[in-house]
Amino acid sequence: MDILRAVRKGVKKPTRIMYAANISWNVLKDILKSLISAGFIMEIESKGRKRTMRYYEITESGMNILIYLDKEKDFLKLMESTHSA
Repeated sequence: MDILRAVRKGVKKPTRIMYAANISWNVLKDILKSLISAGFIMEIESKGRKRTMRYYEITESGMNILIYLDKEKDFLKLMESTHSA
């Protein structure tokens, strides 16, 4: 979820996403593959002079899943506060 949130906020480069989500490079690569195959983010390649740059953007499905998860999180907090009172 931290990866999706970072990309939604405009963090596009893999290294920056890794730092924003506070995870290792290998973990990031695996999660990015999963998020791409699920259709939550898309990988975009930009060819430069010396190398191809990759960056990521969130898809509409990715935005929708974040909205859903945020609502669920709020609901769980509400339920927790109701039961602890």
